Parts: sequence; structure tokens; C-alpha cells
Amino acid sequence: MAYQFFDCKMVDIQDENDVVKRFFIKVPDEIPFKHKAGQFIMLDLPIESKVTNRSYSIASAPSDDNIFELCIVLNPKGAGTPYLFDKVKVGDTIKVSKILGKFTLPEVIEDDICFISTGTGIAPLRAQLWEIFNANKAHKNLYMVFGNRWTKDVLYRKEMEEMEAKHPEFKFLPVLSRDNADWTGRKGYVHPIYEEIFADKRPAYFYICGWSDMLKEARTRLEAMGYDKKRIRFESYD
Repeated sequence: MAYQFFDCKMVDIQDENDVVKRFFIKVPDEIPFKHKAGQFIMLDLPIESKVTNRSYSIASAPSDDNIFELCIVLNPKGAGTPYLFDKVKVGDTIKVSKILGKFTLPEVIEDDICFISTGTGIAPLRAQLWEIFNANKAHKNLYMVFGNRWTKDVLYRKEMEEMEAKHPEFKFLPVLSRDNADWTGRKGYVHPIYEEIFADKRPAYFYICGWSDMLKEARTRLEAMGYDKKRIRFESYD
């Protein structure tokens, strides 16, 4: 599939942890760029690869300044992320596609939403949370079940905790699968957590993004709980 790319500018790069960076990209003002939370873009990178396009979910909510954020984890064996991490600097031009994807919120949120993520899979779900709150979109209870291995991997932790404090209907539920000596929160994997929350099988939407094995297991478990496939939305990134 042929994509049209636009020359955009890298306006900021922030280290989130030792293997994750946040990239902030400015689309020229004359180009309409209004995404829906959950969508993604393609970057066309000058790398030695048969396919030079790489897709990344937008981590920020829709805004009017034509700036969007990507939250990207380094894959040392790949070609795309090493280029972004080692070569791209603030001020550089980067080629960005039009907005893509259908991993978006319902127009009307009639039931609870459970966001289930691992690693940088939180990116589009974070955008969806911000879209709900920024637009004062009517909603019910919201849950972010976020699985990682180590404490340092819990992306946007402070932001999520502040969001939880401000919005009592939102619960941030990070869970770690490795033995972190300083961790007093939930341990293990994401699956028992959402199964416990929705043990009553009440109507809900589920938005899942992260490691493909987690995603497949979550879909299987949710369907076994009786949830319709149409209520289970997902995006894989590995």
C-alpha cells in the first residue's frame, strides 16, 4: 500500500526510561491533522530495509496545535527504533503519513471501559483517556490495567496517579510480573485483575493493546466470560 508522507519537525524528545523515549512531532500548520484517540501514523525512515515504513500509535489526545506524541520502546534488533533513538534529534525533519486506524472509542460511551495494556501498548489507551477527560465526554467507570515487568517500566505513572486522584471514577491498576523489592502494588499478570473487576459480567467495553501473547489470552478469557467480540477492541504492536 502506498502512503503519502509529509515533512514534519521533531520538536522534542524525552527519555521516559532506559529503553523508552517520547517523541513530539509538529505537523505543518497548513496540513489538517486532527486524529481520534487510538489511531496511528506511519513514519518513513531512511533505513536499510526492504520496508522503510514503521507504524506507531499516537500517545497524545487530539489537540489544535498540530503536535502529537509517540511513545516508543527500543528494539535493538530492528532497524526503525535504533535509527529514531540514535540518529533523530530535535529540529530534524521527519516524514509522517496521514492518520490511520480504527481503534477508536465509541461515539457514545454507555458502559464501563476497561483498558488493558502492557509496555508501550499504553500509548493509544492513554490518548483515549485524555480524549474522554479533555472533551468532558460522558462516561461511566474507567479502568487502566497496566502490566509490566519492572517498576521502571510503568510509563506515565505519575500522570496516571494524578488522573486517578482527580477522577474518582477512574482506577489505575499497574501490575508487575517480576520480583521488585520496592513494589507494594499488584503482582503477577493483567488477566486476574480484569477478571476480578468484571466477575459480575456487567456490560463493558474492553480496549487492549500490547504484547501479542497478552492480547490473545485476554481476548480468549473475555470471550470465555461471555463478552461479545464486538465489545473487545484490540491493537497489537509486536
